[in-house]
Amino acid sequence: MIRVVLVDDQDIVRKGLSLIMSSESDIEVVGEAATGEDAVRRVASTPCDVVLMDVQMPGMDGLEATRQIVASGADTRVLILTTFERDEYIFEALRAGAAGFLLKNAPPEEIIDAIRIVAGGDALLSPKVTSRVIDAFATSMPAPTEPPASLDQLTDREHEVLSLVAEGLSNSEIATALVLGEATIKTHVSSVLSKLHLRDRVQAVVFAHRHGIV
Repeated sequence: MIRVVLVDDQDIVRKGLSLIMSSESDIEVVGEAATGEDAVRRVASTPCDVVLMDVQMPGMDGLEATRQIVASGADTRVLILTTFERDEYIFEALRAGAAGFLLKNAPPEEIIDAIRIVAGGDALLSPKVTSRVIDAFATSMPAPTEPPASLDQLTDREHEVLSLVAEGLSNSEIATALVLGEATIKTHVSSVLSKLHLRDRVQAVVFAHRHGIV
């Protein structure tokens, strides 16, 4: 069972999200919060796997709440769900340690899938957000640096998977491209992250662009 805490200053949004999740047999809403301060307290008192976090709230916003939840060492992943797709929100959320970033206009099934993906330990960005992250790093970073020795630990297949991850492809899209099972791709991605000492797919994207892999 994936335990979820909903954080949004609008009661109607929390109720709507709770209703969407009530039909899922593997997801349980264990708490709600209307402010960042409430969210931090709720996570400290209620064990949960995923926090679905709004950004703009009175008092402490979702970005600061995310930063504090991640810094607390809680075994909780934060998925940002917001109306706004401003670049500063995206990058600040990633710097704060968020495991995912979705827009509120995403279909309900996409939000549910995102919760499962984040709860499983993967990072997730909506396709639109992924492309903007890639574009930003591609235009703002200095020339590629010499690849670290750890890159030599990757197999040819893992190099291939890393390149496709860096292009913003999901596990299912990579599986289709390489004609492999999605479970196999997930194993390859986990191995790449472990060998390169990366936290998640977002760091893998940054790594690949920093070192000229794509």
